[in-house]
Amino acid sequence: MTQTFSSRAVGAASATAPLAPLSIQRREPGPNDVQIEIHYCGICHSDLHQVRDEWKSVMPTVYPCVPGHEIVGRVARVGAAVTKFNVGDMAAVGCMVDSCRTCANCKSGQEQYCVALPTFTYNFPDKHLGGVTYGGYSEAVVVDESFVLRVPAGMDPARAAPLLCAGITTYSPLRHWKVGPGHKVGVVGLGGLGHMAVKLARAMGAHVVLFTTSERKRADALQLGAHEVILSSDSAAMTAQLGTFDFVLDTVSAPHDLNAYLEQLKLDGSMVLVGAPAEPVPLGVFSLLFKRRRLAGSAIGGIRETQEMLDFCAKHGLAADIELIPASKLDQAYARLLKGDVKYRFVLDVKSLS
Repeated sequence: MTQTFSSRAVGAASATAPLAPLSIQRREPGPNDVQIEIHYCGICHSDLHQVRDEWKSVMPTVYPCVPGHEIVGRVARVGAAVTKFNVGDMAAVGCMVDSCRTCANCKSGQEQYCVALPTFTYNFPDKHLGGVTYGGYSEAVVVDESFVLRVPAGMDPARAAPLLCAGITTYSPLRHWKVGPGHKVGVVGLGGLGHMAVKLARAMGAHVVLFTTSERKRADALQLGAHEVILSSDSAAMTAQLGTFDFVLDTVSAPHDLNAYLEQLKLDGSMVLVGAPAEPVPLGVFSLLFKRRRLAGSAIGGIRETQEMLDFCAKHGLAADIELIPASKLDQAYARLLKGDVKYRFVLDVKSLS
């Protein structure tokens, strides 16, 4: 029988219950495990969806639900066989804590596309304790060292937390499609994902154009690194850019017209979706046919690529723009998240649990 210890946490007892303190069980570290004392945990829009069971057709929520998959903290204990981490190191955990490790995708370092599905950081069957995994809205987490990441020296740990989801979700497609100098890149939406996409694409050397529905985001976008800002409601400005983009990264999860952005691509251009509208969206196929354009999707990155992203951000001085909040304001943060009232990512100060 696996030995356990108790950890304070915050979670939801049902889809309609407020987030509240509770106690959860974590496994005692095994030979290959790293126990992390969590300091900060980013608050992702997917946390809100999962807590409210809004993805029940794909991934129904098991209660109590302890969200959080943007975890940064200090190593408290290591198993006897651990070689990559020492007690006292700053470490991080992202959206997954394990995978099958045997399929072709896992072996190639793309655990996020594990054929059997990766073990997600929360609300996924727990291979060790039974029940489901619990996330980072808690004091401690125990993870196999193969799924733990190094936080580069000098990086603000609170601002690093959202990189574990928002950072890698935008970095991975930019890297996969080889975005770099000489490329014209469009970013659709300036939220938690979009603000990181702008920063990363600019650091990669691309000419970055933000598409937004809000004039009030123009100044922020330019400050974050965009070279140009286009209001999607400005038909003249949209028409002026038609067929000039090498790559468009769409970060918007609300229903919107994909075709308007597909038309911005030049011959052989690619548009990649990282936002996830809940309902199907209409697609004008001729827009793809006549310019050999590509429409694709992308998830997070594998462990190797996520570490690469953290190191890239450290090298270029990049981090998320955050608002740090105590546990007592989690429900308020969720309400504001629904309204888009955050610049640009909430981060939970886990020390406020004590």
